[in-house]
Amino acid sequence: MWKKKPISGLKAGGRLKIILAIIIFSAIVLFHELGHFLLAKKNGIVVTEFSLGMGPRLVSTVKGGTRYSLKLLPLGGSCAMLGEDMEDDRPGTFNAASVWGRIAVVAAGPVFNFILAFVLSVIMVSLAGYDPAEVLDVKTESSAEKAGLQTGDVITEYEGYTIDLSRDLYLYTYFNPAQEDKTVHMTVDRDGQEINLAFKPDVSVRYLLGFNRSDASSMEVESLIQGMPLEEAGLQAGDVITSINGVKVADGDEYQAYIDEHPLSDEPVQITYERNGLEYDATITPREYRTPDLGFSYNAGYQKTTGMAVLKYSAYEVKYLIRSTIMSLKELITGHLGIKDLSGPVGVVDAIGTTYEQSKKEGTLAVWVNMIYMAIFLSANLGVMNLLPIPALDGGRLIFLVIEAVRKKPVNRQVEGMVHFAGLMLLMLLMVVVMYNDLLKIF
Repeated sequence: MWKKKPISGLKAGGRLKIILAIIIFSAIVLFHELGHFLLAKKNGIVVTEFSLGMGPRLVSTVKGGTRYSLKLLPLGGSCAMLGEDMEDDRPGTFNAASVWGRIAVVAAGPVFNFILAFVLSVIMVSLAGYDPAEVLDVKTESSAEKAGLQTGDVITEYEGYTIDLSRDLYLYTYFNPAQEDKTVHMTVDRDGQEINLAFKPDVSVRYLLGFNRSDASSMEVESLIQGMPLEEAGLQAGDVITSINGVKVADGDEYQAYIDEHPLSDEPVQITYERNGLEYDATITPREYRTPDLGFSYNAGYQKTTGMAVLKYSAYEVKYLIRSTIMSLKELITGHLGIKDLSGPVGVVDAIGTTYEQSKKEGTLAVWVNMIYMAIFLSANLGVMNLLPIPALDGGRLIFLVIEAVRKKPVNRQVEGMVHFAGLMLLMLLMVVVMYNDLLKIF
């Protein structure tokens, strides 16, 4: 159980997780803001302050008309430009620059995030390699085998979706599971030859009672699957199943032995369960559960590469992360994912800490590779999120600038300022909700 402790009471491991997260966050934000800074200078815009962090200044210095600051809260940063949010067209102000110059300044932040992600990917691919979508096994007599799929084939396209890495295939099939009656179209590379395949998935049929156990060795019902037989029979979380058709199932091993010897079917079975020290019986009919089966397995490991291939697969790495972010956003918009699935700074710190702890068991190289991967993921993610056409974000500012470029005159500055302010307030509210969800998940 979590207990309140002062920061000074944190274990060394806990402090290290936070330090790692701060370093990774700071590097990503710094590079993002550096993009804005360099392009602002290039276009003759005065940068009044370049800061890392938020809140009160800890230290700062002024050089060349720009104040460089390190602030108290190590999350975020800013590149404040003269006249950025005002109707000010004096020389050196943001609005005095050409519209295309301002577009370059605003777009530079996300672009620099993608550049950072690529540079880090080169390091990671050099150390760990890449994960080709190579077919490792094809089930005998499966539809995939009959269609001509062979072990060693490398999948390059699945349902029109380009596959560069095995994670591309995993990502696509995760959001778009195979359907029983829908033909799957694939393209594979076989010894340099491109081969097109088409087949319908096989179907795995199981009969289920519809419950989840607290662990594999227990027969305690942790949760019930909605609309499945046990829920309809009135069982509740916390009930303990003690026998099936009169055969005792004292633990998970006995339950599995019974299922192996007497596979569930559409025939009714009698379940005995215990609740508050009393035993109850229920006669239920297991429910058929059909699972489409593609009939093959594919590689999930990494293999080394050298030379120009490192650059190619580094680009694929960034491409994959950008696509995964966009696909996740699409699922969020369509309602397949919810606010509870989002993570903010607190959730990311926890993820970095968890990854670090797991990587330690595998050695120093694994720690470096996984920390670099987290930085690549966050940098690419930040780049995509900042390009969303949401007020207050770089993408929202770009929308107004593109409109200005098309109309040959700017949108009313006051209206634009109000829109960005409203967007900022909504983003802050979302941040609070996401942070609250992160804390609930952790504690």
